[in-house]
Amino acid sequence: MSLINTEVKPFQATAYHNGQFVEVSEANFKGKWSVVFFYPADFTFVCPTELGDLADNYAEFQKLGVEIYGVSTDTHFTHKAWHDTSDVIGKIQYPLIGDPTWTLSKNFEVLIEAAGLADRGTFVIDPEGKIQIVEINAGGIGRDAQELLRKVKAAQYVHAHPGEVCPAKWKEGDATLAPSIDLVGKI
Repeated sequence: MSLINTEVKPFQATAYHNGQFVEVSEANFKGKWSVVFFYPADFTFVCPTELGDLADNYAEFQKLGVEIYGVSTDTHFTHKAWHDTSDVIGKIQYPLIGDPTWTLSKNFEVLIEAAGLADRGTFVIDPEGKIQIVEINAGGIGRDAQELLRKVKAAQYVHAHPGEVCPAKWKEGDATLAPSIDLVGKI
């Protein structure tokens, strides 16, 4: 079953954020746009490049009213240790959620149970707490924060403009489409 347009399932977890351990739940995803960014593990290889890329673009996400949540099956203690010892991870200002019980990884259907790790899953959640974008990458394929920003902008546009859709390669300011019978076979 697809997770598109489903509400985020209830959970409670602890995150490392701005030098503190903070509690996070599905309630954090309501009232604003959110990106939940699963990655396999702290202290690895592709993961810090992705998280660092998000950190470098975090201000752009914030301008759009989007909060980012990094999630792995590590504990919040491990997130703190990684944050304290890695220059790349040390620049992260968004919450890093620990999911050692696999609750979030199961809820978002990204758990690799045999390994106890999460797939590289990206989820964009609207202010109503509904999932609007789902992207899952194989472990060796890193993601691009700029492409994610483009997709978030498209999701926000469609959310704010019912009856319009964003075509392939749409960028902010580009023309959109208003689906109708008149367009069938003309695109």
